[in-house]
Amino acid sequence: MEQISISKIQRNLSLLKDFDIIEVVDKKRNKVKGYFIDSKYSAAIFELIEQEKKNKVQAQELAGALHQYANPALIDAE
Repeated sequence: MEQISISKIQRNLSLLKDFDIIEVVDKKRNKVKGYFIDSKYSAAIFELIEQEKKNKVQAQELAGALHQYANPALIDAE
């Protein structure tokens, strides 16, 4: 995967059209700031995001369901 700095993108925005995925880095702080992903992958990315949201909601619902059956007084007694 190609890494490009923020300042390099600001100087030459046309660099983005040559790549499908680019890791955008802040070279001063040596941190990854994000990723540029070409729009032709947007459907796949949105599908992954929705799937992740569903998984998170299911995990929260399960935790809530288990919590309602847990009696803190009984847990402390054990």
